[in-house]
Amino acid sequence: MSRSRIVVVGAGFAGFEAARTLSRRVRHEAEVVLLNPTDYFLYLPLLPQVAAGILEPRRVTVSLAGALPRVRVVLGEAGHVDLEKRLVRYTGPEGERGELTYDRLVLAVGSVNKLLPIPGVAEYAHGFRGLPEALYLRDHVTRQIELAASGDPALATTRTTFVVVGAGYTGTEVAAQGKLFTDALIRKQPGWERRLSPRWLLLDIAPRVLPELDSKLSDTADRVLRRRGVDVRTGTSVTEATHKGVHLDDGDFIETRTLVWCVGVRPDPLVAEVGLPVEQGRLLVDPQLRVPRHPEVFACGDAAAVPDLTRPGQYTPMTAQHAARQGKVAGRNVAASLGYGDWQTYAHHDLGFLVDLGGIKAAANPLGVPLSGALAGAVTRGYHLAAMPGNRVRVATDWMLDAVLPRQAVQLGLVRSYTVPLDTASPELARVPGGPRKE
Repeated sequence: MSRSRIVVVGAGFAGFEAARTLSRRVRHEAEVVLLNPTDYFLYLPLLPQVAAGILEPRRVTVSLAGALPRVRVVLGEAGHVDLEKRLVRYTGPEGERGELTYDRLVLAVGSVNKLLPIPGVAEYAHGFRGLPEALYLRDHVTRQIELAASGDPALATTRTTFVVVGAGYTGTEVAAQGKLFTDALIRKQPGWERRLSPRWLLLDIAPRVLPELDSKLSDTADRVLRRRGVDVRTGTSVTEATHKGVHLDDGDFIETRTLVWCVGVRPDPLVAEVGLPVEQGRLLVDPQLRVPRHPEVFACGDAAAVPDLTRPGQYTPMTAQHAARQGKVAGRNVAASLGYGDWQTYAHHDLGFLVDLGGIKAAANPLGVPLSGALAGAVTRGYHLAAMPGNRVRVATDWMLDAVLPRQAVQLGLVRSYTVPLDTASPELARVPGGPRKE
């Protein structure tokens, strides 16, 4: 008899954990296939440290083939799910078309940049959802500092002004790490002491930074940012972006060559195209992560609206903490549906939140205990080391080297112009200018 085939779509936190759990539960009794555009799992929380030159890019990636030896990895981007025929159509990295039939399907496609209908944002903003985007931003920022030091003095202030929109986790960390990075870069330039300090602005329409967190953590992060020299503007939004700068809703115009878009994320459009009930773009599932009326289909992570049993009537938030745990439960329940193991219901209380603010600074509330300063920084880094599925020694080594050695500040040749359109930069499909655009 042929083995059952389980297809997992997406290798983010949810998909990676689902595939890893399944490979251990069903072993050789079923075939596990993982469909993903890249050959690696990306540890997103440390991406700002890649952009700031603290970590080398490969430190935050884990090889799928190496970490999942009993899983068949297929490179491709899912484009259509046919529920009646039980198959997934996909496009490979070189444009080839393919199909995967399944007996069980796990949808864990994650999320993409949230675009708002603001003129110019899609054309002039940098996204920050993938490794190519982080590397591109690092090259771009390095170039702006070097051009400011050696180019037209009239443009120096514009080139050393960096605007980050969105004061959630990502935006706050990008601004915090970015300010330290550019301060270090400019000190290496001749005559730096006679120039203005790099200016970073963090904007958000919310009344405070990190609005999703406890006010104590928000106040801690705000205080660290302002002391570092970041211009934090809450209750402020962008009305238009141009090649010269950004217009704000308070009438101000900021001249800049760098607009980083960290407003948030939305579920991958594939979820809505499946044709099943959704809640704010996420596929509705039951507490066992099954899709109603399709017992062979499961969904988890940012792709799924999972009932939050710890808060009746609500759905779990789109966080890595929930995604990773949902992936494990989805893997166990898929195995259980094939007769291997017992069913589980997803229920998880948040263990707390961690925000790395660069250097030894952080804001954290592990198990509800608010921390700040060096202690929070140590707890934050310890958590990341424990949560990463690989590269722990390499990451820790990079941290130690960064503490005692200056960062290498060179361009890697990724920048061909001063910006990269935001609409070309999905989590795995970021393009540099001159490459094909994703329509």
